[in-house]
Amino acid sequence: MTAPGEPAGPPNARWVGSDLPRPDGRAKVDGTARYVDDIAVDGAWLGATVRSEIACGDLLGIDVDAAFAATGAVLVTAADVPGRNVVALLADDQPLLVAAAIAHWGEPLALVAAPSRSQLAAALACVRPRVRERPACFDAAHADHAFRTIEFARGDVDAVWAGAPFVVEGVYQTDAQEQMYIEPQGCIAWPPDDGGTVVVRGSLQCPYYVQKALCAALQLPPERARVIACEVGGGFGGKEDYPSVVACHAALLARAAKAPVRLVYDRHEDLLVTPKRHPSRVRHRTALARDGELLAMEIDVLLDGGAYTTLSPVVLSRAVLHATGPYRCANVRVRGRAVRTNHVPYGAFRGFGAPQVCFAIERHMDRIARALDLHPFALRRRNAFARGDVTATGQVLDAVAATEVLDAIAARTGCDRPRAPAAPGGRFRRGRGMSFFWHGAGFTGAGEQVLQSRVTVRLDGSGRVHVQAAATEIGQGTRAMFVAIAAESAGCLPQDVVVADADTAAVPNSGPTVASRTCMIVGGLVARAAATLRARIGAGDSATFRARATAYVRAGGDAAVELQYAPPAGVRWDDQRFAGDAYPTFAWAADVVEVAVDTATFAVTCTRFCTAVDVGRAIQPRLCEGQIEGGSLQALGFGHLEKVTARAGRFAEDRMATCIVPTAVDAPPMEVVLIEVPFAHGPFGAKGIGELPMDGGAPALAAAIEDALGVCCDHAPMTPERLLAAWLEAHPEEAIA
Repeated sequence: MTAPGEPAGPPNARWVGSDLPRPDGRAKVDGTARYVDDIAVDGAWLGATVRSEIACGDLLGIDVDAAFAATGAVLVTAADVPGRNVVALLADDQPLLVAAAIAHWGEPLALVAAPSRSQLAAALACVRPRVRERPACFDAAHADHAFRTIEFARGDVDAVWAGAPFVVEGVYQTDAQEQMYIEPQGCIAWPPDDGGTVVVRGSLQCPYYVQKALCAALQLPPERARVIACEVGGGFGGKEDYPSVVACHAALLARAAKAPVRLVYDRHEDLLVTPKRHPSRVRHRTALARDGELLAMEIDVLLDGGAYTTLSPVVLSRAVLHATGPYRCANVRVRGRAVRTNHVPYGAFRGFGAPQVCFAIERHMDRIARALDLHPFALRRRNAFARGDVTATGQVLDAVAATEVLDAIAARTGCDRPRAPAAPGGRFRRGRGMSFFWHGAGFTGAGEQVLQSRVTVRLDGSGRVHVQAAATEIGQGTRAMFVAIAAESAGCLPQDVVVADADTAAVPNSGPTVASRTCMIVGGLVARAAATLRARIGAGDSATFRARATAYVRAGGDAAVELQYAPPAGVRWDDQRFAGDAYPTFAWAADVVEVAVDTATFAVTCTRFCTAVDVGRAIQPRLCEGQIEGGSLQALGFGHLEKVTARAGRFAEDRMATCIVPTAVDAPPMEVVLIEVPFAHGPFGAKGIGELPMDGGAPALAAAIEDALGVCCDHAPMTPERLLAAWLEAHPEEAIA
């Protein structure tokens, strides 16, 4: 019988392309979903972190008052780490706890856990670090160490400059951005059981990343480190690498206390010490023909990586690969650096380096259009990639949707035609701007081959299909997407599919839930595995699937299929030369933003947002549109609202009252046009689309503001203060003495 809210569907119904109910939806609406701080654990202690209040210096010692013993608390320092005192990730240069050198404000110096909040507060008051401050570096331009430098080129850039009719140069900057997930960071850790297994449950995106970190810190084999993802209240990349820190701290405390320990940050602590989007400075120099053809591009990308490597090398790689934008150019030279400063380490955030360089190239295209007196749409259309074109790394493009998204956005908004001039004067100025962008789906280069993601799809004794993968549900609809793919591929009903929790003891390592890869890469494996089961069971309609599957299992049939990712034939990448197929495929989009700018306050109101987005195939159209709307609103916030600054290395916006993000009140009417240009190797043609919407909103907003005010702002976020400064520079007669 069909449960309330579940589609019965006719036999042989098509689930891909429909809108199924979310398996996690009801619990999240009625409040029965259990996030990490909702989980009741008998005898659990509370944990806290003792942090540095300087950005650079030395830890000389930690003094502990005699009264500490009476609190019943435990104290953990670097000397108590049984394994390697590192956050195991890429470079392993970040300590779990400072042993000597302090590299950023808020860096963990020690950990404390106690049976109650009052005991914890009393214990923390007894702990006093002794430090010696040293000069710090907060300007990426003056940093003395690069975590990674990437350079690549195509053609002969130097030969073009002298004979080019036009050369246009520009510098573009973006600041840090806070993920502001609904639920702050948190984990619960249990001490080793009789078999020596440590269990951690937490709000996290990547269970196997956390397992790797636990194994390094606690000297454990993988089978003795079990990591379970709870319901996750949003991630946006912020719960990719940092949960490894929280999990290891909680596990160290649980080991010392010999009791479960809950370590959950409040919003204030989360805003102060967790990674943000990398600030950027991008320089463009472009040679052009008189008709606007791009003849040569020279681009320099600088990212502030903060104090430790974390994920900066892979953020940089995506940044430089997207730096040219979705535009053909025969002669390209790109250089990128991610450098060390004494800021809190910057990390992953939706888009992963692409929003920074997309802002730069789209602002630069608008600068070119002004210099050559060309319409911005015509300039983009003139240079847009087409199928068969070759990128700067030598990738021959397929499944290109540039024409489709540009045609769709023009038809919906008229952005390809000159706009009627606004009436002169008046307090509110109105403008319209556009952006055109692409985003590589999946990990960069050989990343997917290195991961070798695995997925299992199996039948149970009652004929249900179990999807086992480490992909986490962080609000984006992974469970519903897996249900649709598995049901379609296996030939069963959606209610016959069970999606396993992301638990390292129960599911294979399908890789992290990042990089717009879950649907295309992991979902592709699910589709193939489920189709294999379907072939084994034999033909029949969806209504009889359970009976046929049960009979197959009882007859001793092979009821499980495990598959491992292999790249499509012909895909090649050389990381040393930074050449080849950077991504399996790209998704494409174009945005148009309309604004009203108050010239009394320079506050910006978005009055309309329209986007045309190539998704390959919309597995669940409503979820697709929701992803696009949410990511686009984040992009608009990145463009003009979300100010994140640091003073002496400490983030100044340390409350939700000051760290402003757009809400439903700030959201303009949103129009989403889904375009489907399928990718042959994606499930049912699907591409990754989780990050793509983050890339285009800020530059389209900047173009609209420029159209409204007649002044240029190439530094995001475009706050009222920055707009006022640009206005006064253009209109010095209005400056007040």
